[in-house]
Amino acid sequence: MKKQLFTVAATVGILFFSYSVQASAHELTYKVQAGDTLWKIATSNQITVQDLQSWNNLKSNTIRVGQEFSLIAPHSHYLSKSYVVQSGDSLWGIATKNGLTVDQLKSFNGLTSNVIHVGQVLKLTSEGDSKLTAPVVEKTLNAEALIAEGKKYVGVPYVWGGSTPKGFDCSGFLNYVYGKVGVSIPRTVETIWNATTPVSSPQKGDIVFFTTIKPGPSHAGIYIGDNKFLHASSSIGITITAMNDSYWKARYLGSKKVKLN
Repeated sequence: MKKQLFTVAATVGILFFSYSVQASAHELTYKVQAGDTLWKIATSNQITVQDLQSWNNLKSNTIRVGQEFSLIAPHSHYLSKSYVVQSGDSLWGIATKNGLTVDQLKSFNGLTSNVIHVGQVLKLTSEGDSKLTAPVVEKTLNAEALIAEGKKYVGVPYVWGGSTPKGFDCSGFLNYVYGKVGVSIPRTVETIWNATTPVSSPQKGDIVFFTTIKPGPSHAGIYIGDNKFLHASSSIGITITAMNDSYWKARYLGSKKVKLN
């Protein structure tokens, strides 16, 4: 009898443990709890530790309470058909994360403005059930077309707040040029930084970031290859500059890849 009770208790304990480390279905992310290990999180969510490390750019097995992990491979995940709004969310961020446009997201939910509130459940398709959709097809950036578009504006003057060929600031230039090749990005350097994916070294079409007027990202340009970037210089306007230029090299923060819808 004692053996049976122990077996039942152990089984319940296993079920409880499995539940406690499994991610919520609508987010496909997991927040680290006290006592978690990468092995526990990976096993309970039916993925490998190697995948978990790869998808989250982890260099070791060290994790901390409150840290959030993606449980899906970039650009190949299955989308839930609903999403619960979290603190700090925006329609743009939710749409981008789920391979949608803001207009699609508003249409699916009958929204007439961009106002959302924490706890609100948003549909991610035109259907209302909770099944998973087909996998998102990864889009690729036409870097050569992007660079060719950007080079058209070399010599255009710098204008604070400018986002047209009459004059650009650095983020206005990026927003305009990426938009011309069908890629939507945020308007300010800081929000572009937060919405893009780090890369170890830049490839053509990636964005390179610098710190200038304040700590953190405050200037950015398009990497065009040959260790050069295209950007809106406050003193020159739209120009091409070497990455090893003494001024910019000392202020380089890193490179990031734009997430494509």
